[in-house]
Amino acid sequence: MTVLGWLQIATILALVVAAAVPLGNYMARVYAGERTLLSTVLGPVERGFYRLAGVDETREQGALAYTLGMLAFNAAGVVLLYAILRLQGFLPFNPLGFAGVSPDLAFNTATSFVSNTNWQSYGGETTMSLFSQMAGLTVQNFLSAATGLALAVALVRAFARSNASTVGNFFVDMTRSTLYVLLPLAIVTALVQVWMGVPQTLDATTAATTIEGAKQTLAMGPVASQIAIKQLGTNGGGFFNVNAAHPFENPSPISNALEIWQMLVVSAALVFAFGRLIGDRRQAWALIGAIAIILVAGIGIVYWAESAGTPSLLAAGLDPTGGNMEGKEVRFGLAASSMFAAVTTGLSDGAVNAMHDSFTPIGGLVPMFLIQLGEILPGGVGSGLYGLMVMAIIAVFVAGLMVGRTPEYLGKKIEVAEVKMAILAVLILPCTILGFSAISAVLPAGLAGLANAGPHGLSEIIYAYSSAAGNNGSAFAGLSANTPWWNTTLGLAMLLGRFAYIVPMMAIAGSLAAKTRLSASSGTFPTHGLLFVGLLVGVILILGGLQFFPALALGPIAEQVQMLAGKTF
Repeated sequence: MTVLGWLQIATILALVVAAAVPLGNYMARVYAGERTLLSTVLGPVERGFYRLAGVDETREQGALAYTLGMLAFNAAGVVLLYAILRLQGFLPFNPLGFAGVSPDLAFNTATSFVSNTNWQSYGGETTMSLFSQMAGLTVQNFLSAATGLALAVALVRAFARSNASTVGNFFVDMTRSTLYVLLPLAIVTALVQVWMGVPQTLDATTAATTIEGAKQTLAMGPVASQIAIKQLGTNGGGFFNVNAAHPFENPSPISNALEIWQMLVVSAALVFAFGRLIGDRRQAWALIGAIAIILVAGIGIVYWAESAGTPSLLAAGLDPTGGNMEGKEVRFGLAASSMFAAVTTGLSDGAVNAMHDSFTPIGGLVPMFLIQLGEILPGGVGSGLYGLMVMAIIAVFVAGLMVGRTPEYLGKKIEVAEVKMAILAVLILPCTILGFSAISAVLPAGLAGLANAGPHGLSEIIYAYSSAAGNNGSAFAGLSANTPWWNTTLGLAMLLGRFAYIVPMMAIAGSLAAKTRLSASSGTFPTHGLLFVGLLVGVILILGGLQFFPALALGPIAEQVQMLAGKTF
């Protein structure tokens, strides 16, 4: 670790906060239905979409109707994307003549992009036509992110309102998320990435001559437009197989810093929008504080582990840099690679600029554990905020047990119904991850995809289902997942991790919206101070540790012990 490395990390985080505060204020105005700088241009477009879809923007929905509308919209998205992938060979903009995708891979990819997971069991440049990339994958990058934003705003309204029967209109929230938030940011950052050297063209390939004089054909396409929304929407699916390690996706240290900024800025801004919408910005800073403590700790542990390197290579004199550079790009180095790994898994992004399979055992454990915590640091666009608020509900419930009072959060009493739904939501991840991992660890169909034996092989399995159920999409890169078993089970894990979590969360929203919002009293536990921040951090870490420590002990922790003894896998 170096001072320069930490300076890089601190600078990017400072730039995120500097942009997130004003962006959060802007987003709060968008979701409150107030005029913004873009209203003159985008207002007619917005109203035109409502007329075409038959949506009454003044009519709000209860929590059940909001949830059903969201589920129906996303189910239609899965069907449409599946059809595009299966019929790819007959559709336009297919200059390389790629055939339709197999049924199991099409199911996996459709559920992956609709659920904001963007797990990729394929190489984009060798499997997907330009039409599939643009009309299928990029479109869902926008819509899945907009869905997450809409759901988070619905839960925020439930806290902000008193004795209400509605939480908003899903189609209005989703449309505004796309038009006013995601699309303008994507256009601006895509243009910046083109300026930095990221391709944006309808040519599928280009001929190149190497320094030695050899001829080479390079894959191309509309890369910048997909990269912009993949990062802003915490989608993470790459145009190319090696994702953000590819020089056409991430050509320089500056573009790498921009991509980390893109990943964090909308999710962080939504927390500040939450503070403005509920009328207490101190609550937003408390959540940001809890996020920062765990995320910065995660970055630090990965950076330390990768800087320490591996004893066997150091002893053999094969690691002259003093750090583990295996699987990393020299143009990024250890600090930027470590930060990218922790940020992309603390979010539900899943883009990678280094291969997590090549990290040291502890360096690989941290990204895995950050996903298993629920990806709330600050998590996916929208999904991170509502996941964090579910954790906050559990935290105030624990505080209430300690002092013998009915817990309150943001003026709403947290009673048995909300606690049951919160516990049901947080059980989705461990049941899905550990259940599917246990089955795949014993079945030949699951074991056939492993590239490594021993604890590292177990880590590959656990990481895959953690990534799928956590709607992350990154991989250890040592697992051959394009088989019927892995495509199907990972697809099911994605659906459970996204939509099975949303249903109890929206039940909480409906219950809270109907309650009276109370003023703080002398007995109210303050949720904007350091005590609550510490309690929230403790609840998040303890829940994650209790649920996943046994599995982690058999995987990366066991591998770390054996690595120190000179054995590698």
